[in-house]
Amino acid sequence: MRVFSGIQPSGNPTFGNYSGGFRQYVATQDRAVESGGAAFFCLVDLHAITVEYDPADLRERTLDLAALLYATGLDPARATVFAQSDVPAHAEAAWLLGAVTSYGQLGRMIQFKEKGARQEFVSAALFIYPVLMAADILLYQADTVPIGDDQRQHLELARDIAERFNQRFGETFVMPDGVYPETGARIMDLQSPVEKMGKTGSSEAGTVRLLDPPDVIRKKFRSAVTDSGRDVRRADDKPGVTNLIDIFSVATGDAPEVIEARYDGEGYGQFKQDVGEAVVALVEPIQERYRALRSDEPELRTMLALGAEKAAAASAPTLESMYERMGFVRASRSS
Repeated sequence: MRVFSGIQPSGNPTFGNYSGGFRQYVATQDRAVESGGAAFFCLVDLHAITVEYDPADLRERTLDLAALLYATGLDPARATVFAQSDVPAHAEAAWLLGAVTSYGQLGRMIQFKEKGARQEFVSAALFIYPVLMAADILLYQADTVPIGDDQRQHLELARDIAERFNQRFGETFVMPDGVYPETGARIMDLQSPVEKMGKTGSSEAGTVRLLDPPDVIRKKFRSAVTDSGRDVRRADDKPGVTNLIDIFSVATGDAPEVIEARYDGEGYGQFKQDVGEAVVALVEPIQERYRALRSDEPELRTMLALGAEKAAAASAPTLESMYERMGFVRASRSS
């Protein structure tokens, strides 16, 4: 089992990032090690420059995110954690894969349309970054990609690119499969539960950030939107309550059905308070570990550098195969 996933160092990570990403990373890290495989988790800083950004902010957020990944359970002895820009193979492979990616496919990417609509200046990088995402995955021959529900289209594109490359140049890439959480694949805004809880674009009151102070988290859940009824149950016409049940399930590990039975006939007041307390109980230890890691920046940089060395070594054979099969003369590597 070979695992790859990446996350952008932009914005402040939310409970949605934990549910759809971080907790999956830890679970697949452990499964990969148990199977004798490998797990790679990448801070995709090259993706972060596709929209307007501040260089100093990017530098700080990259280190913030590294500390948070370790704090949520990634172990440098069991997984390779690194910054994308530290491994030049990613950018090289993306350029090569551009030769087997169609303009039409990129134009149909939903995230390009949504993000582009919010930008005064739409960069070419925003248009082509799904090819870089495909390169990220395919370089490591990953068969397992833990991602959130919103990344399904990008993973399908990566599979299409791999298949097209294999057909044209010979079998080179493993076909990756997505792994999505059974519960909590898409956490919604607490104030607008028909919209995704994102690092950017969500309401402040409806966005629970992993580093929010505990009292702020409690307040956000107390004011979470539900509906005019009293039944704590999942239903299409109860998006707010459904979202809260999913969050409670992720925070405690209890099945949604168990939560529904526990609060049968209880109404929403105590339920919302208990969801908030469960989330606080989950994130407080994470916040404590994060602060300890983030306070030692030299050690954090050393950990990322070691991860980059391992990632470069792991990705090099695939990149060389790509160059060789595409017909390039690699004089410096001739024997």
